[in-house]
Amino acid sequence: MGLTKVTTKLTNLSAPTRSYEAIFVVDTVATDSMAPANELEKLGIRKEGKTAYELADGTAKEYPFGLVRIEFMGEITAGRIIFGESASEPLLGVTALESVGIMVDPVSKTPKSLPAIPLKLLRVSP
Repeated sequence: MGLTKVTTKLTNLSAPTRSYEAIFVVDTVATDSMAPANELEKLGIRKEGKTAYELADGTAKEYPFGLVRIEFMGEITAGRIIFGESASEPLLGVTALESVGIMVDPVSKTPKSLPAIPLKLLRVSP
């Protein structure tokens, strides 16, 4: 089974002429997106804080994060970007996907736009 990948562009929010474009792996298990730290540093992305993330092997590791504009599949959002290892493959996390109404079809593994972004609370029956 192949990985889902999309071309994604990250842009510095305070310097819009500075951007990084690459093929990102769509990771519906990852909350935040990640790019190589050296690419984010070239853009001048400021480290805003650190968060502990659970890795695929179950271990926890703390990574710094910054804030960027994220463009993919004709959509635009903004959010956290993790400063990954310099050789790491860029990841597009579920927060970016959901914020623009895109889900990954579990059968075909292709990203698809929802007809509308949910903006309602679920009611739980008593």
